[in-house]
Amino acid sequence: MIAFITVRFWDILDILLLALLLFETYRLIRGTVAMDIFVGIFLVYIFWLLVRALHMEMIASVLGQIIGVGVIALIVVFQQEIRRFLLLLGGRYAKARLFKFSVFTSPEEKMLLPETIREIIQAVRHLSASRTGALIAIAREGGLEAVMRSGDMIRAEVNARLLESIFFKNNPLHDGAVIIQHNKIEAARCVLPVTENIFLPAKYGMRHRAGLGLAEKTDAVVIIVSEETGEISLAYDAEIHFNLSPEKLKEEIENLFS
Repeated sequence: MIAFITVRFWDILDILLLALLLFETYRLIRGTVAMDIFVGIFLVYIFWLLVRALHMEMIASVLGQIIGVGVIALIVVFQQEIRRFLLLLGGRYAKARLFKFSVFTSPEEKMLLPETIREIIQAVRHLSASRTGALIAIAREGGLEAVMRSGDMIRAEVNARLLESIFFKNNPLHDGAVIIQHNKIEAARCVLPVTENIFLPAKYGMRHRAGLGLAEKTDAVVIIVSEETGEISLAYDAEIHFNLSPEKLKEEIENLFS
């Protein structure tokens, strides 16, 4: 009697979930050195399966021990990618309103106030026109306390003239990022993590790499103004959007913080 393969609903769901997990993993590590490491580990795993199928017991045993301990090595090697995956997962739940921790904060802390957006856009417009480089990170749900500790605390009202003066080239605070959180300029001269994404065009320098790096590791929104061209860029959710007009920037920020 011929036995047919039975496919259950849970088998199909299992395959779809695995495909989704692999796709999200690829999205997180593509363009980084982690992609090459992942390919190398995958090839070792395939080779281990092959030698097991051929009953090559000695090498299969050695590779099995390496792979058994390899889980700890994977956590160490891919710690940034795992962090980004968890942030991505948590961010999607937050956007879907499944978990809302913001109910414990005041209304001013839940959103970016219209007057705050107005002052930011006005400052960015002038910085772009004068080709003054700028890096402005706006915190969302995650907060940026760890990043703020790398700079100088200010805790001032968001004001366009103040932002412009901070990024004036002779100001000792201009080299680094300004952090805006809870509708306040919390800190300046902050150091941001740099992305490892190799697909970022070469014409964009360290300022853009730092902005994208923060957007990869946190849920912050980062405004970048190019010193060379005055071009405005916006980084969030591990992606960067180039060549925005002040009006388009205002629209994007309002959508992100609505």
